[in-house]
Amino acid sequence: MKTIAVIGGGITGVTTAYALARRGFEVTLFEKHRYAGMETSFANGGQLSASNAEVWTHWSTILKGMKWMLRSDAPLLLNPKPSWHKLSWFAEFIASIPRYESNTVKTARLAIQAREHLFSWAEAEGIDFDLKRQGILHIYRDRKGFEHAAAVSKLLAQGGLPRRAVTPGEMRAIEPTLAGRYYGGFYTESDSTGDIHKFTHGLSRACERRGVHCLYGQDVREVRSDGRSATVEVGQGAGRELHRFDAVVVCAGVASRTLAAQLGDRVNVYPVKGYSITVNLLDAASQAAAPTVSLLDDETKLVTSRLGVDRFRVAGTAEFNGLDKNIRADRIKPLVDWVHQCFPGVNTRQVVPWAGLRPMMPDMMPRVGRGRRANVFYNTGHGHLGWTLSAATAELLGASVEQALGDREAVPAGALAA
Repeated sequence: MKTIAVIGGGITGVTTAYALARRGFEVTLFEKHRYAGMETSFANGGQLSASNAEVWTHWSTILKGMKWMLRSDAPLLLNPKPSWHKLSWFAEFIASIPRYESNTVKTARLAIQAREHLFSWAEAEGIDFDLKRQGILHIYRDRKGFEHAAAVSKLLAQGGLPRRAVTPGEMRAIEPTLAGRYYGGFYTESDSTGDIHKFTHGLSRACERRGVHCLYGQDVREVRSDGRSATVEVGQGAGRELHRFDAVVVCAGVASRTLAAQLGDRVNVYPVKGYSITVNLLDAASQAAAPTVSLLDDETKLVTSRLGVDRFRVAGTAEFNGLDKNIRADRIKPLVDWVHQCFPGVNTRQVVPWAGLRPMMPDMMPRVGRGRRANVFYNTGHGHLGWTLSAATAELLGASVEQALGDREAVPAGALAA
């Protein structure tokens, strides 16, 4: 039986370990925290959103970023301090703009595929993750945003995803608790929401039942490969320990870039920080005043999900500021203010803030497939759609490993569904 190391215990690493275990591989999962899903997979926006498949590689993103650069509460915030990593990333981002349409279509297709795997896995393994299948409503405050969304809808349709335009009156019928004035919206009935941390934890337990060796509290210091075997070194100082495998899969989020460099590959992920708040709905009035349908506000770039009866998650923003994990009050305040504006009946006395670093590739497409060496693989760089795409990319990665280690023609590095 072939042995495989999976580095990273977030949503991507755990789904990858599960997909490989189902194919009969002996899998060892390395995670530096004591539990799975403790970083970017801990408290995201909760959306399983094929309707959010539009990639950001559009000139409007550049213009908005420049306009918002000096606003601390801006949805997209860029620290102007230069670094070679940041400059190279943005250069590749701009170079990817001509592929905006094709990459949006590919992402939509991948997101639709992911649903089938994720839902079937959850059912097979009995995972409760506060799944709510009531669709996602995109809301627009002006004509310009609405018309851009109409153009995006045509791309999503090419990827196999239907969504329909709705009037302000229809928006309130879909979600009666929503306050404010809007130009219009788009509703995707097939989208859903859930608690990413609950799902990741539940699937990690399923991995263990299927024989995956989950090694927690393991700080991976070095990864090596000679093309035939791979080694993973964990620990510090004299306490370092070496593990040997037939192959290795890097699913390490923003740490993937460093690990890839050790393996002779370039995986140019950049850490794009996002924030969320979880509003604890402490009373019946707040529970009645909070939405049950998931929302995406295009102007503020905020998304919502209702997690069970008594939790309301609001998340969003993009901050290009390196590996900074600090939770800034001036970035959290706009999220709380948004709740007051759109859902004034919700009591925000108890709000839990959070921040995580999304591993984002310049072209907004995840890196899935083989590295330069025959036994090195990657499943990383999903950006803001890790939760949405993870099950599909895990299946693609599993097929790639199965073909490569079975001495058949391998799926090329970076291969995605056409």
